[in-house]
This record gives sequence, structure tokens and C-alpha cells, in this order.
Amino acid sequence: MRLDGFGLFVNDMAKMIRFYRDVLGFEIKESEDAVNVYLIKDGTLFMLYGRNNFERMTSRKYEYIKGLNGHFEIALYVDTFEEVDERFAEVVSKGATPVLAPTTEPWGQRTCYIADPEGNLIEIGSFNKPFER
Repeated sequence: MRLDGFGLFVNDMAKMIRFYRDVLGFEIKESEDAVNVYLIKDGTLFMLYGRNNFERMTSRKYEYIKGLNGHFEIALYVDTFEEVDERFAEVVSKGATPVLAPTTEPWGQRTCYIADPEGNLIEIGSFNKPFER
């Protein structure tokens, strides 16, 4: 098996589309009333699924965390420590919820955390050099 991508189950598709498009700069072509959103971000498939539609499709009900979601994070990388600080300030000024201000960790990474409108954690980090796979 090969990793194809990842998806978020969302309550308010329009609000989440605006956040990922307007605050984080993801290219999203679907309209705000879309049922599902599929996009490629830096070679990774990223999806937004309406929770109600997914429950109908699978004929099941699911429980969802309210508030900050501590089950996973979405990690975004920038090339420099300065960019961590700049991107944090930028996205918070556009409406992202601040969780952890930029901090240089003992392992040499500068990192910060924000949350999207539905409480999913997003890390913005750097090891002060361009990303390498």
C-alpha cells in the first residue's frame, strides 16, 4: 500500500474552505458549498469531507472531539526560523487560533502551533534550512 493523502471531516465546509484557502494559502477550486474538496498541496492529496455526508455514505454515526483536537497535527514546513515567526503572525492576524507561539526547541527546530476553525492543530516549523526528503 502507498499513502495517497489525508482528509479532515468538517462541520462547516464553507468556513473551512475559507480558512485553508485564505489564511493558509491552499489552492482550492471548489466552491464553498462543495460536499467534498480534493486538492494537492506540495504533492500530497488533502481532502475536506462534510461529516454529515460521510455519515450518510457509511450509514454510521461518529463521535467528534469538541475544542482543540489533540489526536493529530498537520505539519507545514518553512525554510527559516524567521519564516516561522512571520507565518505565525500572518495567519493569526487572518484569524487562526494561536496555540503555541514560535519557540526554538532543544532538538533544534523552531516551531509554533495554530488551530483551524474546528480545532485541528497545525504546526508551522523549520530546522532553519530548506526542506529535504
